[in-house]
Amino acid sequence: MSQPSSPSVSGPLRVVVATSNPGKVNEFREALSDLGWQLEPLGDVALPEETGSTYAENAMIKAAAASMYTGLPALADDSGLEVAALGGEPGIYSARFGHRKDDHERNLYLLERTRNAVDRRAKFVSVLVLAYPDGHIEEYRGEVDGKLLEGPRGVGGFGYDPLFELPDGRSLGQLSLSEKRAVSHRGKAFAALKDAHKNGQPPRPTGSKV
Repeated sequence: MSQPSSPSVSGPLRVVVATSNPGKVNEFREALSDLGWQLEPLGDVALPEETGSTYAENAMIKAAAASMYTGLPALADDSGLEVAALGGEPGIYSARFGHRKDDHERNLYLLERTRNAVDRRAKFVSVLVLAYPDGHIEEYRGEVDGKLLEGPRGVGGFGYDPLFELPDGRSLGQLSLSEKRAVSHRGKAFAALKDAHKNGQPPRPTGSKV
């Protein structure tokens, strides 16, 4: 099945979200609702292992595989926390940092690793990749700078959100969903994607070959 390739194609653009997580599919639908896209779950398809050395490479691996399997454009993301005192770790390994099994244990491990760190600068990075069946890709990046707290603050969000302090003094864990989307790394990546697709259809693909 071929995907719409110009703004003149009628009907909503069908895009597969390259994840097995229903919650992430819903997040993408909400974030991109004003585009009018028809975002579809990937289902039980097993995605390849994320073997890339960058966020973009990992997102592209997932998006390209989903697009090849379904014959539709596919959207995937990869993101992580980069801590200056740890030389940029955990980075692309944020979701499996220290081989800890859940967010709570990963947060404790991060605090343990940075207990005596003076430099507490940190940033969140997110990259969205939209892969087309013809092999072209689009890439959208978002970043937010802040610093690592010495203990959690707030009960919202997920992952490292309660440990990440924004320049205004609040942690990501203290923000409402709408506030977080406005300032977060993923929110900025979504905003860049929406800016490129204002009319709801993709521009003519000009990205690199997958």
